[in-house]
Amino acid sequence: MIPFSPPRIDDKIINEVIAALKSGWITTGPRTKEFERQLADYCSVEKVMAVNSWTSGAEMLLHWFGIQEGDEVIVPAYTYCASANIVVHCGAKVIMVDVNEDFTIAIENIKKAITPRTKAIIPVDIAGLPVDYDGIMSLVNEDSIRAQFQANTERQKKLGRILVLNDAAHSFGARYKSKVIGSQCDFTVFSFHAVKNLTTAEGGAIAMNLPQPYNNTELYAELSTYGLHGQNKSALDKTKKGAWEYDVIDAGYKCNMTDILASIGLIELARYDSETLIERKRIVEQYDAAFSKLDWAIVPVHKDENRTSSYHLYLLRIKWIKLEQRNAIIQKIFDKDVSVNVHFKPLPLLTAYKSRGYKIEDYPVANALWENEISLPIFFGLDEEKTNTVIQAVVNSYQEVLGS
Repeated sequence: MIPFSPPRIDDKIINEVIAALKSGWITTGPRTKEFERQLADYCSVEKVMAVNSWTSGAEMLLHWFGIQEGDEVIVPAYTYCASANIVVHCGAKVIMVDVNEDFTIAIENIKKAITPRTKAIIPVDIAGLPVDYDGIMSLVNEDSIRAQFQANTERQKKLGRILVLNDAAHSFGARYKSKVIGSQCDFTVFSFHAVKNLTTAEGGAIAMNLPQPYNNTELYAELSTYGLHGQNKSALDKTKKGAWEYDVIDAGYKCNMTDILASIGLIELARYDSETLIERKRIVEQYDAAFSKLDWAIVPVHKDENRTSSYHLYLLRIKWIKLEQRNAIIQKIFDKDVSVNVHFKPLPLLTAYKSRGYKIEDYPVANALWENEISLPIFFGLDEEKTNTVIQAVVNSYQEVLGS
């Protein structure tokens, strides 16, 4: 069976994890701090905070910004549920908007959805393709949009506009206007889950890029405290002689990454550009070469004049089919011992959001994308022969369901 997206676990990673275990530091310690420093260098920002998941880090940011009941947060209808769940956890209202044909959030739909209650926008770099960052940042900085922003907290007053928190769970290493993702909006939150391009088993990171008068170095210290139950000293800080006493200055969250996870991330990061992205790009180009020749296949966008994907997912779409036919093709592919997936089932189709009154009919592009999309395997170790096996399984399954 060709799997969908297994992690790359080799002797380099195993040995580094063993070294972390033997070091005596298994919670947040020197490896986590070094991982944060290297991530900040990679993303061209002053500070990055490593966290134990995208979800915990992003939700903490919404709470930190003061988002609560009565507020609204705009998210794309086509995304994983975490993008919206964190809004629900804050008591705010999820405002879904439809997407473009390339799966990214449509700016014209964002503009229509903004009200005086809008406190944040969570765009999503789906499959690793960056959104139009400049377009979104220009929108939230328009005089008319800023004028209707109603700040309810000191932090909101300090920013003076809608917060842009990018869901970059898929796009670590992607580029926007030749610059690595991380410094294009207020916060960029990455995921290092097991299936991601760069994994720490579980985990994530927050790249901080708030404008003045915010100071991102001071913000890092503040959020590090807030993400450790509001405790003003970490376990590492308390190892200094006589530094045992601490205070809890706020009712914070538990978001910190451990040194065990960071040890995996340090190895992954060291070879990310030189090995991981190169290999994923090769697989994508092999898929493109095969499927672009077929009149029934729509190959995904990986690159244009402003954007370069991280090649996280290959979202193949099939023309002229219905949902039932797409599902039948998927089953045929699995019968050939090839694992595929669908990214994603739009939020309005999920029980959690249908029961809250969202209707898929209000998001026709998202619905159309969902009904004919199949995600193909991409992972380190999917060699040329195995990639060809995947391609042939898709082609043969299409023919079995729909004819040649």
